[in-house]
Amino acid sequence: MTTSAPQAVRVRAPGKINVSLKVGPLRADGYHAVASVYLAVSLFEEVTASAAAQPGITVRVDAGGPLRIPADGIPLGPDNLVARAAAALAGHAGIQDPAVDLVITKHVPVAGGMGGGSADAAAALLACNELWGTGLSAADLALLGAGLGADVPFALAGGAAVGLGVGDELTPVAAAAPLHWVLVAADTGLSTPAVYRRLDALRTSSGAGTEEPETADPAVLAALTAGNAAALAGVIHNDLQPAALSLAPALDNVLQRGKELGALAGIVSGSGPTLAFLAADADAAARLQDALRAEGHNALAVYGPAAGAEPADPAAPADHT
Repeated sequence: MTTSAPQAVRVRAPGKINVSLKVGPLRADGYHAVASVYLAVSLFEEVTASAAAQPGITVRVDAGGPLRIPADGIPLGPDNLVARAAAALAGHAGIQDPAVDLVITKHVPVAGGMGGGSADAAAALLACNELWGTGLSAADLALLGAGLGADVPFALAGGAAVGLGVGDELTPVAAAAPLHWVLVAADTGLSTPAVYRRLDALRTSSGAGTEEPETADPAVLAALTAGNAAALAGVIHNDLQPAALSLAPALDNVLQRGKELGALAGIVSGSGPTLAFLAADADAAARLQDALRAEGHNALAVYGPAAGAEPADPAAPADHT
C-alpha cells in the first residue's frame, strides 16, 4: 500500500528575541560580525503549502493574529522569503516547474526585529519539504536556510542558541526553564539595514572603537540556562538599541513605562522596533500585558524558549501559543 502525497502542509515557526546582541564594526564586505543570544518565543508564524494545479510559486498573506500586524507592504512576488525558500528547495531537489500555493499567517510583527521573515522562510522550507517528499534532513534545510538569511537556521531549530559570524553559526543553549516576556509591537517597522547604518554613524561620531565579538556574555548564558529572570534582567544588552531609539525616539518612553508598570527589564528586540519586557513569572507577564494594553499599547505576553519549525495540525485553528 502506498501513501499518497499530502495536498497541503501547515508548518509553524517561532519569532525570536535577542536577549544579548553584540555587534562588531562594519567589515569590508558590508556586513557586521555579531555575538547574539537568541531565544525563540511562543509567537509563531504559520505557512501553509498547498499543491497548485498550474506551475508556479504563489504567495498570499493572512494577517489575523493576536497582535495588530499591518500586512501592507509585504511583497507577494518572487522576492518574498517564502517564495525564495520554495524556489531554493525546488532547485536543490531538482524539481522542475514547482507548483505550490503558499499562505502566510502573520503573527510576528513585520520589520519588527523578531525575525518574522526568517520564520516564514523556515516554515516554508519545512512545509515544501513535506509536501514534495524531498526528504531533506534538518541539517540540509539549515544550510539552505542560511543562504536565505542569517536568522533562518535558528527559526528552524528554535529553543535558545548563541549565534556567531553573521548570526548563522549556531551553538544550542540548554535553557529548559521558561522565561516570561511581554512584547510591544509598534505601528510601523524599522529597516534593519537602516538601523545598522545608524549604529555605524553613531560610533563614528562618538569616536568609540569596537572589536569583533567572539563570544556571548557568560552571565547571560548562565541566567538563561538557569531560567533566572532576576539575574537575566541585569545583563540583557543590545548594541543596536541606541541606533533604533535614535530612529524611533518614542520607543524610549515605552521602555521606561514598561519598567514603571513592573517589568524587570526592557530591551529593543534585534533591530527593533518591537520591545521585549522581561517579567518575573507568567502571572507578572499577564499583569504587565493588561496594564500596557490599558494604556493603548499593542502588547502580548509570551514565553521562551519555544520549539523551532514544526508541522501544525491542519485541522486545528491557527494559534500563536
